[in-house]
Amino acid sequence: MTIVQTPRKLGYLVPQFPGQTHIFFWREITELEKRGIDVDILSTRPPPPGLVAHEWSDAAVARTTYLGKADIAAGLSALPKLPYGELLGEIRHHGGGLLKDIPLAIPAAKRLLNHAKSHGITHVHVHSCGRAALVAAIAARMGGPSYSVTLHGPLSDYGTAQGFKWRGAAFASIITEKLKTEMLADMPEDLPKRLLIQPMGVDTDVLVPAGPYQPVQDGEALRLFSCGRLNVVKGHQDLMLAVRQLLDQGRAVTLEIAGEDDAGGSGYRHELQARIAELGLEDNVTLLGAIDADAVIGKLQDAHIFVLASWHEPLGVALMEAMSCGTPTIGTNAGGVPELIRDGRDAVLVPPKSPEALAAAISGLADDPARATALSAAGRTRIVGGFHSGRGAEMLIEAVWGA
Repeated sequence: MTIVQTPRKLGYLVPQFPGQTHIFFWREITELEKRGIDVDILSTRPPPPGLVAHEWSDAAVARTTYLGKADIAAGLSALPKLPYGELLGEIRHHGGGLLKDIPLAIPAAKRLLNHAKSHGITHVHVHSCGRAALVAAIAARMGGPSYSVTLHGPLSDYGTAQGFKWRGAAFASIITEKLKTEMLADMPEDLPKRLLIQPMGVDTDVLVPAGPYQPVQDGEALRLFSCGRLNVVKGHQDLMLAVRQLLDQGRAVTLEIAGEDDAGGSGYRHELQARIAELGLEDNVTLLGAIDADAVIGKLQDAHIFVLASWHEPLGVALMEAMSCGTPTIGTNAGGVPELIRDGRDAVLVPPKSPEALAAAISGLADDPARATALSAAGRTRIVGGFHSGRGAEMLIEAVWGA
């Protein structure tokens, strides 16, 4: 008698998928599928068109079920099963913000419940603690699948009703020890019993050096590259000031920044463009917009130094990608970055909001090719050893199925 094993199926819920920073999720989905998991991709709604830039985006959109469509019938059909006691308690505690979220989350939760039943999904992992987690939490209270969450940054970034979201979770993963410590201090009574530490990871088999690292040569412009959302907290404006200082010191330097603002190009990008003009950097600084992952790899392989000047950074996938490509890397001593970068061993850390420190660190690496070459190798070793995207897939499989 032949026994046919049914593939293990996982609902995988990411808000506004696939956005410009979502390569990590796509890699993790790929790693899950390599291990025999049938991944059913779910999302709240598609991202703005200007943020869809990857060569895999069309394939991702085609297989994603979007839960956030306006649906009065779904909302009404959910009413008999809603957890009114818990929700009213959260509304009394949080007020207006939650009153806005709940009417949007209820129809999506009903749609998630129906989709899970019709597709045999018994567990959903939510890569968010925002409204997507609220959707999963309401669906679970209505008899839907169990769920888990990943915390990717400070809890204050993810809205209200966190107790409601976390209390019902089967488990939670948190990307750094620092964030876990904050959670244990802020809401210990609401946390699930299983709190797992799992950093984000990158595909070290794809993110590779193009060859031996080549330091900047005499007479050659120093090529800097940065990659991150066009948002004030990413510190791009500080890096531009550092470039201005380097130019004023007589150093030839160019900077390319990959990434777009959250409005798809009509938001903070305009402030950065104005800053470029104000500093006279039109010939030295280029905003590339949201570019494909392969293009990012090419830029990393070609750069002399990668710099991310974030004011706040939970951990830093962009830093991992640069280090995996063997590009000497400069980050800021902010958030969870010190759990990734051991200053002077794998890469360089500087204080956030300090263009002077950035300029000094950049000059230091450019003027010391032996040190830059050593950090190229050490950074790559650090990521291969501890931050491969397969580790997150293995954590989910173990947490959901025990093997």
